[in-house]
Amino acid sequence: MTTYEEFIQQNEDRDGVRFTWNVWPSSRLEATRLVVPLGCLYQPLKERPDLPPIQYDPVLCTRNTCRAILNPLCQVDYRAKLWVCNFCFQRNPFPPQYSGISEQQQPAELIPMFSTIEYTITRAQCLPPIFLLVVDTCVDDEELGALKDSLQMSLSLLPPNALIGLITFGKMVQVHELGCEGCSKSYVFRGTKDLSAKQIQDMLGIGRFANAPQQPPQQPRGPSGQPLPPANRFLQPVHKCDVSLTDMLGELQRDPWPVPQGKRSLRSTGVALSVAVGLLECTYPNTGGRIMLFVGGPCSQGPGQVVNDDLRQPIRSHHDIQKDNAKYMKKAIKHYEGLAGRAAINGHAIDIYSCALDQTGLLEMKQCCNSTGGHMVMGDSFNSSLFKQTFQRVFAKDQKGEFKMAFNGTLEIKTSRELKVSGAIGPCVSLNMKSPSVSDTEIGLGGTCQWKFCTFNPNTAVALFYEVVNQHAAPIPQGGRGCIQMITQYQHSSGQRRIRVTTIARNWADATANLHHISAGFDQEAAAVLMARMVVFRAETDDGPDMLRWIDRMLIRLCQKFGEYAKDDPNSFRLSENFTLYPQFMFHLRRSHFLQVFNNSPDETTFYRHMLMREDLTQSLIMIQPILYSYSFNGPPEPVLLDTSSIQPDRILLMDTFFQILIFHGETIAQWRAQRYQDMPEYENFRQLLQAPVDDAQEILQTRFPMPRYIDTEQGGSQARFLLSKVNPSQTHNNMYAYGGESGAPVLTDDVSLQLFMEHLKKLAVSSS
Repeated sequence: MTTYEEFIQQNEDRDGVRFTWNVWPSSRLEATRLVVPLGCLYQPLKERPDLPPIQYDPVLCTRNTCRAILNPLCQVDYRAKLWVCNFCFQRNPFPPQYSGISEQQQPAELIPMFSTIEYTITRAQCLPPIFLLVVDTCVDDEELGALKDSLQMSLSLLPPNALIGLITFGKMVQVHELGCEGCSKSYVFRGTKDLSAKQIQDMLGIGRFANAPQQPPQQPRGPSGQPLPPANRFLQPVHKCDVSLTDMLGELQRDPWPVPQGKRSLRSTGVALSVAVGLLECTYPNTGGRIMLFVGGPCSQGPGQVVNDDLRQPIRSHHDIQKDNAKYMKKAIKHYEGLAGRAAINGHAIDIYSCALDQTGLLEMKQCCNSTGGHMVMGDSFNSSLFKQTFQRVFAKDQKGEFKMAFNGTLEIKTSRELKVSGAIGPCVSLNMKSPSVSDTEIGLGGTCQWKFCTFNPNTAVALFYEVVNQHAAPIPQGGRGCIQMITQYQHSSGQRRIRVTTIARNWADATANLHHISAGFDQEAAAVLMARMVVFRAETDDGPDMLRWIDRMLIRLCQKFGEYAKDDPNSFRLSENFTLYPQFMFHLRRSHFLQVFNNSPDETTFYRHMLMREDLTQSLIMIQPILYSYSFNGPPEPVLLDTSSIQPDRILLMDTFFQILIFHGETIAQWRAQRYQDMPEYENFRQLLQAPVDDAQEILQTRFPMPRYIDTEQGGSQARFLLSKVNPSQTHNNMYAYGGESGAPVLTDDVSLQLFMEHLKKLAVSSS
């Protein structure tokens, strides 16, 4: 028998699923008493090189209210050629093409190792992806030059049949016509007036491609040989217009409107985005596409304005928001939320690449990325390697040379009758689809069994929450299992329609008699990530201190339920091994950027929260509790505690917080480095020691998206604050003399240390009052 750890790992590798509980409580009452809700983190596009390429449609249950897909958990009668649905127990005949099946010759979808399987729908129309570039020209020449280089480079990375378009904006918004030889032609919109999709359609003279006149026979054809919809003048296949578009980008100039001393540029981001959403809405509704917005500053006029043009008025801070002193915020949020909703329903993603030294209004624009699954990238400059490399990675390919991005997807959940789905938290929007599987209790985006994902990639993970609805008095038959089926339909980057189906089952246990079975199946890492998503989802609407109190209450209740202790004796408190890390994750979550806004701008907080809501389990855990490695002469690099005691003079530390990769040189190492010992041949081993963390950091920098900030610092350096703010302050200025001798570097803070946090937790958990 494998251990639970191996079981959890196998399930993650095979199905991209991590459940908080791997044995499920058999009644609603017992499930609510577990404190951490029953839920899972699911990666709909988890990379699986061994999936068989299936070129036929899935077989559906014939009951209209069910329509679940044939899977390895169904009972099959090979002689009568029938299968019994494991969700509604309907008996279904196999379609005629399955007449040859037998115990020995099973179709792939019945083989247990393919509990996740992917179908390619061959008769669906192939549509190329659409990329619409929306470029801010109110930036200085050097920035604009760097941005133009990156955009020209990206043209060579796009699939040749992809459609591309260009909108530029400053005080005015220009929609550029592609493919007109000899002269550049664009349509100009005022930056202060919002337009509906219908108005944009009339002004640009475009319509839905359904009623366009028939093209002559030499129409461009897609990869499957089907004619492409007649592209209009503003969106053309890359292979037809890459030369003229490259020239057009090269000729782009700064916004010509004069900016008086002490004023900001007039920037119409809100209208530019509105025109982009309207353009795609009238030409390619319900087709995969990306609107890529590049901004170098805040929107300072028109709809979506976040600040005025007077430089003496700084853009809002967290303090202004708390004091209700952010004049433009509510109206701007409403504008961008409206655009996000329209884009999401049509399957169009919005990416925001924000590169500026000050804030650009990501807080107000966040729903554009969060609802549509688009990327949010935050940097200081378009000229930085952080932006250039991140932008290049958007077009990353897998081993088969296909883009790692999927478009216009929907995720549907089906559950067996003892379960219902409460909601989802991730880069998606609700499709408000009712079904027998929908719970009345809502967590995140609830009240539906289907969600729309405009774009997602192999790392995208969605948190799904379930409710056990079985009543306490109705026992589940012995050996019964609860089943969940997740069906993801999407447009592959090649244009094909694909359906990926994951079907999983877990055992039920009676928590009153067998609580130890349920607690043995607890996955503390998945629980930490799901709780973090819940708390951040609530923090978007609730107040910070309330969130911290909620985390603490949940943690104390979990410890009371699963700890072993004698009443009122904190020293007797014990947690079993698969619970011991959970309090530590909660300690770091409370101190993280996600909940502590001190020293961060609202845009930074928005960016950090955005990343936590979409990344997979491993990356999310790094965001919650950074990883620390130590390099020294005493042996190979080793992971060490994220604690002040790890900061030693003769060590180099490498810290990965997901957003930053930091190399920290201890005091002695820093002195030797300053005296340049590493350049002397007799100190070759010191040179190698200095190089080792740099090489390891490079490896992380090569693969992570978005590319993290790279920081090289030392004891006493100004940037050491990034490390000191993350480590557990077991030594502070209040107790630094208590231990005697040198044990790490004290941190000047009044924050509570993990040790003190755990002592309080034990006291509260065992107290009988």
